Amino acid sequence: MLDLNADAPPFSLDGVLDGQPRRFALVDYRGHWVVLFFYPADFTFVCPTELEDLAGIYPELQKMNVEVFSVSTDTHFSHKAWHDTSPAISKINYYMVGDQSGTLTNNFDVMRPGVGLADRGTFLVDPDGIIQFMEITSEGVGRNATELLRKVKAAQYVASHPGEVCPAKWEEGEKTLAPSLDLVGKI
Repeated sequence: MLDLNADAPPFSLDGVLDGQPRRFALVDYRGHWVVLFFYPADFTFVCPTELEDLAGIYPELQKMNVEVFSVSTDTHFSHKAWHDTSPAISKINYYMVGDQSGTLTNNFDVMRPGVGLADRGTFLVDPDGIIQFMEITSEGVGRNATELLRKVKAAQYVASHPGEVCPAKWEEGEKTLAPSLDLVGKI
């Protein structure tokens, strides 16, 4: 089982960037924050809405030193065909990784047993390669890119401000908390 604060499993896989085939390795992104965004399959229904939503915040994530890898068990050839034919997917300019062997999907514990498809899993890996958060939702529940952006901002804030934590619904610029015995029972 994959744990928070553990090293992210490494990978080197074929994928597509801006509709063009490329090979990607997680190690090449040390020093960057990385979002791994697993989804069930290309040419489906909820997946393109999520990936398009994520494409809308991708420029802001890039400004925050965050790279995005969307991952499914489809081939990179399927990703290219989907990118070239879908109005929603053609907006994507982040990495679309093909994991047809299921190795990466299994390493992140999001493979649906006996099905060969990934669950909807989102992982944030910090610049040192450590998993800072993970979320897995059921197939029928799409994710919200704006909430992902909020969580990335919170994780980056906590990483750069030791001794502080972000309360529920924290937004950039709002008050944080400094855990101490003085706060016990006062929140």
